[in-house]
Amino acid sequence: MLFRSVSDKDILAMTKAQKAKKLNGRINYVRDDINDKTAIGRFGWKANQPGIRQQIAAAFHADMGVTSSIYPRQNCPPVQQGCKDMLPGDKIELREQMLNDLNFWVMALDAPAPREQDRAEIRRGGRLFAKAQCAQCHVPELRTSEFPALPQLSNRRFRPYTDMLIHDMGEGLADGRPDFKAGPRDWRTPPLWGLGLSMQVNGSTHLLHDGRARNVLEAILWHGGEAKASRDKFAKMKSQEREDLIAFVNSL
Repeated sequence: MLFRSVSDKDILAMTKAQKAKKLNGRINYVRDDINDKTAIGRFGWKANQPGIRQQIAAAFHADMGVTSSIYPRQNCPPVQQGCKDMLPGDKIELREQMLNDLNFWVMALDAPAPREQDRAEIRRGGRLFAKAQCAQCHVPELRTSEFPALPQLSNRRFRPYTDMLIHDMGEGLADGRPDFKAGPRDWRTPPLWGLGLSMQVNGSTHLLHDGRARNVLEAILWHGGEAKASRDKFAKMKSQEREDLIAFVNSL
């Protein structure tokens, strides 16, 4: 997962670039439970996780109640009295080797290559994507730094179409839930690479944090807040231009 190897310095530089564009892309500074410090959030809908290992352990703990060396105590929210009344377990359920293997596997995953980039409509769509200023937040290219944990990821350029920052996306997408520095209306710019393979991988084309958008068209039209100007430019395009832009996004 190449996002882990983008340097803090480059992420900070993207926040400065945002200011120059009169946007407000921000870093979500979050809790690094592994290293007992505050760190830059990189993963999750609100960029609330600093690294892959913690993301995996947090998902096991919050979603399935599985303990690990990072989160060894049972996950019992206040409303779950039955859970609280039970004696705590005395063993870690996700063995360290399993956590290590999962961490390495996810870290080594690569995104699928873009598809059909020579088609005329996709080339036109790419130009329209830039014209609508979608690339101000969905930044096409990032680069990795030195990454000793997996040297093969070091010093690479890749094209994820994200700035890894959180943005105010308007009241229409608000979930009413703050998360560290992210407010109720803030969301991390989701990477677009591989989006066109959603049906093949997930069995669905639904998008956004709660799946409300049934396809790319609806996802774009839900954009608000900082993305409203780009959404409006897209909405004013001719029908064929919108189709070309969507074809481009689905080719990434």
